[in-house]
Amino acid sequence: MSKIGKKPILLPENVKVEIKENAVEVVGPKGKLTLEFPNYLQIVKEDGKLLVRAVEDKKAYRRMWGTIRAHLNNMVKGVTEGFTKTLILRGRGYQMSKEGNRLKIMVGFSHPVYVDIPDDIEVELPDPQKLIVKGIDKQKVGNFAAKIRAIKPAKKFPYVPKGMTMPKGFYYEGEHVRVKAGKKGQVGGK
Repeated sequence: MSKIGKKPILLPENVKVEIKENAVEVVGPKGKLTLEFPNYLQIVKEDGKLLVRAVEDKKAYRRMWGTIRAHLNNMVKGVTEGFTKTLILRGRGYQMSKEGNRLKIMVGFSHPVYVDIPDDIEVELPDPQKLIVKGIDKQKVGNFAAKIRAIKPAKKFPYVPKGMTMPKGFYYEGEHVRVKAGKKGQVGGK
């Protein structure tokens, strides 16, 4: 039995769910999402709750049972609240700007890097070194944020030059990157 798959998904009043043969459509105030699921799973709507059930008790079915339930829960949360990822850029002269439907990122390369913003993703730039990615699909928001971060990720365990507190690059808000202590000369060594 799947621990996650057994949990019911509570449906808010402003969310409508339509279950077709092998697809579920979730509609809410922020938008509409669709998920296709395998035919060995059943999705049932009862008393304002969504339940996911496996037709047979096989190991492969139990794996997908919990996964599909988690996806459905993220869909319900996405169409009601939405998802947000915040990226922070550190480094002297590093900055971002929005030009139409794309981002211009300058991170120390000989040229600026341009990234197209997908239609179903919103991007806010409160200042040139902070980027907020919003959307209703958790996977798309996470993938777009990871694509931006991959341009210049903050290095793990770097030696930071004197005067800097953190290494250069993109951080997720709240992320902590460990910094090694700098090399120190021995006093009185042989």
